[in-house]
Amino acid sequence: MPSAPPSPAADVVCVGETMAVLGPSDDRPLAEQESVRLGTGGAESNVACALAGLGHRAAWLSRLGDDPFGRRIRAELAARGVDVDAVRTDPDRPTGVYFKDPGRAGTRTHYYRRGSAAAGMGPELARLPLLRRARLVHLSGITAALSESCGLLLDALLLDRHPGAEGGAAGPAVSFDVNHRPALWRDGPARAADRLLALARAADLVFVGRDEAEALWGTEHADDAAALLAPAPVVVVKDAEYGATAYVRGTRTFVPSLPTRVVEPVGAGDAFAAGYLSGFLDGRDERARLRLGHLAAGAALRTVDDVPVMPTREENGRFLTLDDAAWAALPPR
Repeated sequence: MPSAPPSPAADVVCVGETMAVLGPSDDRPLAEQESVRLGTGGAESNVACALAGLGHRAAWLSRLGDDPFGRRIRAELAARGVDVDAVRTDPDRPTGVYFKDPGRAGTRTHYYRRGSAAAGMGPELARLPLLRRARLVHLSGITAALSESCGLLLDALLLDRHPGAEGGAAGPAVSFDVNHRPALWRDGPARAADRLLALARAADLVFVGRDEAEALWGTEHADDAAALLAPAPVVVVKDAEYGATAYVRGTRTFVPSLPTRVVEPVGAGDAFAAGYLSGFLDGRDERARLRLGHLAAGAALRTVDDVPVMPTREENGRFLTLDDAAWAALPPR
């Protein structure tokens, strides 16, 4: 009997932990709630889901516990069109969980992830054909803080590799979202700053928030953060409601954010990265990539879900045809 043809290579493989998310259905604090909703959330799988929603072949690589949360995550990501075939179940470690806690100062998160199945990932995963065949591998600084073995995995995927497509050599491009989570870095802020800087400089595309870069490295302005990360061929600095700036080998491109009625900010950064990477995969210019990032982030800001329904290609296409003045004059959505 002839063997089945190999499945098409993924456009992007996103590597990292996804957890069960428990959160209320309104804006009251968690302590005042009588029930919570169960969902899923993780920076890298959020990006994978959004890219799948934008029409790309997206895969997610991680580990899950042999528990109801792990089964829920696997099923939900598969239903969103993400390839989860390479995800393994760990019979000895649990799936991580976090709670959303709304409040007047914003939504706080409470994590229960230490010793999780995903924390058991290690550098051996870097040898998987799934990663070598992809056009793009997406990582974040969250994984670096989960465990020593996860840190070694990022070393293998970033520090011990040849540059990818944006770097001018063979192999998949690697994008890296700094995604600094202070509570995860038990060795302190100095260790986080040094480690995240080294990883970011080794990537082909880097995403970082302007305020995040200031907290980590003392860079007050977007230009300063880009200069610090300059070994990376492409640096994208996000500045919340003001806009985002891409730095590509000396060329600076700024696109203002779209005015948006914010329901909840959680997941907006992941959606922005997915929109930008969609433009990268489609070979679009920097202005279009940044606009796609803002459009995807806007969809996330308008919902309490970590992974929103993405705009259609037709809807995005209408926004991409606007001139700069028309884009800047768009009303709140």
